[in-house]
Amino acid sequence: GSPVITEERRLRDKKHLNDITAARLPPLHHSPAKLLSIEESIAIQIQQKEAYEEVQAKFAAQKLAERLNIKMVRFEPEGEALMQYREVRDED
Repeated sequence: GSPVITEERRLRDKKHLNDITAARLPPLHHSPAKLLSIEESIAIQIQQKEAYEEVQAKFAAQKLAERLNIKMVRFEPEGEALMQYREVRDED
């Protein structure tokens, strides 16, 4: 097992693999993993947990609104709807 023979065998096996399959490893799109300090890791986990809980709360509110058949409409107490019911009197 000299290093030259091992390298030669690896190249031969790789060439053989290339001959029998078109499968290739996907390119690396992201940078390799890096080490984080405990503080950075905890901060990231807390941030991800808060984002997850916010999404879950929005989803739960949406599902509840659908179940209760609640329709959100604009409420304008001083708007046109209120004005339609008022009597108009002429002071003359």
